[in-house]
Amino acid sequence: MLQIAVLTISDSVANGTREDRSGAALRERVEALRWSVKTTHVVPDDTERIAGTLRSWAETGDLDVILSTGGTGISARDVTPEAVRMVIDKEIPGVGELMRSTGLKSTPLAPLSRSLAGSRGAVLILAFPGSPK
Repeated sequence: MLQIAVLTISDSVANGTREDRSGAALRERVEALRWSVKTTHVVPDDTERIAGTLRSWAETGDLDVILSTGGTGISARDVTPEAVRMVIDKEIPGVGELMRSTGLKSTPLAPLSRSLAGSRGAVLILAFPGSPK
């Protein structure tokens, strides 16, 4: 069974002014696949906090996949791709392309997402947009 961690990246969720709908949606999808969600966490849109959490989780040795949601857009506070690139050993461009292509079914703005995927050691890291769609 795959061991998964879910990281929500959002200033408003981190400060308690908004509910974590996207993290909850990812968790539901993972559990529907009968994979195990070992941990979840919320951090604000802060490069060092994001990278630190990803690095720490990837180095535990007990996770297969880390899923993040949020911070992949083009606003000044959207720094998830930069943080992920600080952590990964190898980027997997095709996965980000697939996320944007799939996103077009829900929104014409999907190409503006900077979703990406990569690996750190044996851990796969996927950065999804913040929309639960």
